[in-house]
Amino acid sequence: MSSIVASLSYFLDIRFILLCGAGSIAGLFVGAIPGLSVTMATALLVSITYTWPTNDALATVMGIYVVGVFSGALSAILLNIPGAPSSVVTTLDGYPMAKRGEAYKALKYATVYSFVGSLFGLIALALLAKPITSIALKFQPMDYFLLALFGLATVGSLTTQSFSKGLVSAVFGLFFAMIGMDSVLGTPRLTFGINKLNSGINTVPALVGLFGFAEVLSVIFGGNMDAEVNGIVKQVVKIKDILKHFWHSLYYSLLGTLVGALPGAGGPVAAFLAYTQAKSITKNPSRPFGEGAEEGIVASESANNACIGGALIPMLTLAVPGDSVTAIILSVFYIHGLQPGPMFLARSAESFHAILAGGFIGCIFLLILGLLVAPRLSHIIAVPKRILLPIVTLLCVIGAYACNNRMFDVGLMFFFGVLGFLMRTRGYSVAPMTLAIVLGGMMDSNFRRAVSLASSADNKLAALFGRPITMVLLVLTVFSIVTNIPAVKRAWNDRKARRKAK
Repeated sequence: MSSIVASLSYFLDIRFILLCGAGSIAGLFVGAIPGLSVTMATALLVSITYTWPTNDALATVMGIYVVGVFSGALSAILLNIPGAPSSVVTTLDGYPMAKRGEAYKALKYATVYSFVGSLFGLIALALLAKPITSIALKFQPMDYFLLALFGLATVGSLTTQSFSKGLVSAVFGLFFAMIGMDSVLGTPRLTFGINKLNSGINTVPALVGLFGFAEVLSVIFGGNMDAEVNGIVKQVVKIKDILKHFWHSLYYSLLGTLVGALPGAGGPVAAFLAYTQAKSITKNPSRPFGEGAEEGIVASESANNACIGGALIPMLTLAVPGDSVTAIILSVFYIHGLQPGPMFLARSAESFHAILAGGFIGCIFLLILGLLVAPRLSHIIAVPKRILLPIVTLLCVIGAYACNNRMFDVGLMFFFGVLGFLMRTRGYSVAPMTLAIVLGGMMDSNFRRAVSLASSADNKLAALFGRPITMVLLVLTVFSIVTNIPAVKRAWNDRKARRKAK
């Protein structure tokens, strides 16, 4: 609590507030463009802030970080192109809402619950940094594998269509995730002699292709090129209607904070897990999930923004980045002579307070920019499709090229776009494939590391699964897999129906 009180003094520093605001505006515009993610914006800022005072750099970085994570939801809702991997889940219900003419409402929900999630994560950072770090330190490779597998076990929750088709989609996603250099042997794997695949398939071109370019192809081959997209209609969205999901959002934010504190997990894992939980605890959604349920946006945005505070916990206390953005922020720390680690909170209390203050001020700017500026940016959706589609295609190309500055990624984007289009026409959801691509590398490296560590033990099974955390994750994973089997679902629903009939 003392850290929160100390951070409030920065609210009187006009220079600090203005720099945080400048970073927030940059995060909004850069993060909203597919491919030009908050990671890239933060990376560009490192060279600019090299000669700046430490607190000025921290203010600007935190503004970019907080608002940049939220801004990925803009293109996810308006164009069906996730601005960041963590915004993939937002497309599942955000874009259907936009197609119904409810883009304004979707943006408002995304803004409010991004604010709630970010604030929750930062408060958790202030109050629980040390306890959460001690829990994260106890995670072993098998625990990370089971966490990723648990996320993948939600495949049945990511599609309202055939479970078997969702499973096939996930298997193909795992195949794509395995492409690249073998993490243990250091040899090319599934590259088919293509040298540029040695580094693996970058997530950004895959996401932009599966969601963005696939949507362009769907519209073109649907024969409605001359139609206009539903314009943004300013709707009356009552505060009491938005806040009715508040208590659930705190649960999703808690999930996001905990997942964010696990190095390497990050926003995509948190968003998928929260979305699955939303489907299980929401008895009467506003619409079926995947068809424009506002509860889906609440879960996704609360969780992936709460990851901000969670990801900062291991970075500050262990010098271990929680995600790609905190890895870049770590370099900012070193450039300015700060030493993250177990003694950071004691030795650099002022910088810790500046980080909290920058995050809290960034949350305020998120709310202001999300409510006032984002709806005006969203007028792009009112452009006729014959004009909008070339613009979207250009954004897809720019986004794919910008991640590594190579045309090969543009080719990958087109490949995944065609693949996504063919999957849609045959009733296969791309969401399970996306989840598998995001989680596949984490599953592969941690499982092989766990097996390698257990190979020298006398009881290999106990070495793999004998720890309490591992047992809990194993039970949760098995439960999730079993309950997603269609036959089990039908039996459970029949049993509930019989109970109601009595």
